[in-house]
Amino acid sequence: MKIVYVVGGMLSPTGMGAILSNKINWLAEHTDYELFMILTEKAGHPWCYDINPKVKWVNFDINFDELDPMPFRKKIYHYYFKQRTYKKKFKDFLMSVKPDITISTIRREINFITKIKDGSKKIGEIHFVRDYYRNFHKPYLPQSVNAFISKAWMNSLIKQLKKLERFVVLTEEDSLNWPELSNKIVIPNFITDYHGNAAPLESKNVIAVGRYSPEKGFDLLMDAWKIVIKKHPDWELNIFGTGDYQYFQNLAILKGISQSFTCFPPTSSIYEEYYKSSIFVLSSRHEGFGLVILEAMSVGLPVVAFACPSGPKALISNNSDGILVENGNIEKLADSICYLIENPNIRKELGANAINKAKEYPKDKIMQKWVTLFESLRNA
Repeated sequence: MKIVYVVGGMLSPTGMGAILSNKINWLAEHTDYELFMILTEKAGHPWCYDINPKVKWVNFDINFDELDPMPFRKKIYHYYFKQRTYKKKFKDFLMSVKPDITISTIRREINFITKIKDGSKKIGEIHFVRDYYRNFHKPYLPQSVNAFISKAWMNSLIKQLKKLERFVVLTEEDSLNWPELSNKIVIPNFITDYHGNAAPLESKNVIAVGRYSPEKGFDLLMDAWKIVIKKHPDWELNIFGTGDYQYFQNLAILKGISQSFTCFPPTSSIYEEYYKSSIFVLSSRHEGFGLVILEAMSVGLPVVAFACPSGPKALISNNSDGILVENGNIEKLADSICYLIENPNIRKELGANAINKAKEYPKDKIMQKWVTLFESLRNA
């Protein structure tokens, strides 16, 4: 069986990049499939993730990322030509490879992938929660205009998703967000690296991991931490992630918490940081899944998380292996962190249960669901 995976980019560490690279490597190691990988980012740069040499790949060198800093009108103009190039290269590639299955990550290719008559079954997998996907917002436009464009954009997406053989979502909660679709299936993410050893939970360190972007809610976490350190000034919070970490560090200085609140760039040794910590906090406004929750749980860290859509509620059993907090409630987030600080026995009890929860998401078990899906489509 020939399978083409549309990865997009691998130049920076992301949850989606980690999952996709691990999926492809697992398939290369455990199946006889002929695997292909499509990239679109600027060519010639080293990848963030290692890929099994059995996997064939092509980089279309479209570099959509260079559009990000452009003014809106200029961006639209250049996007049109990049998208047209992308569509032609994509079609030519599929027609030459003639795969059995093509997998889209529901990005730019979803607008044309089902129109390509290469004979492959088309699968889409989404790593974002619907409520915050294709949510058009320009501050200089009236809210009614933003809402109109968002609705039209989403309607266009639904039309394309209906044409897929299968549409894969990460949680049962998000599956309910797509009532228009009858081709959806739930396959969760898995632990990319399971280390098995439990953190001692004796340090006075709290950890958070994620992109330095608004949806991760680190601004909310700052306000919560300001409450925490009034009671526990000897505890520290460390954040690791991609993006402009210096912006948040400067913001911490302005908020007067920089002595115990430190932002770091991403690290290749994140599990070492987990082991040094006693509590994991997720302050996201929304999540597609929340892979970092499972990572933290796998080393026995109790998790305090906003009950945001749509990952945390699927992964955390409240007051059993972690604590779920009303989404956006800063005071309750601070109270829950303080509760685990002040109750080390509860902290360790939740941490032990967290390890058991993480064991429910092993790579082999989840990847077998993908193999079953591929085989069912080939035999259909």
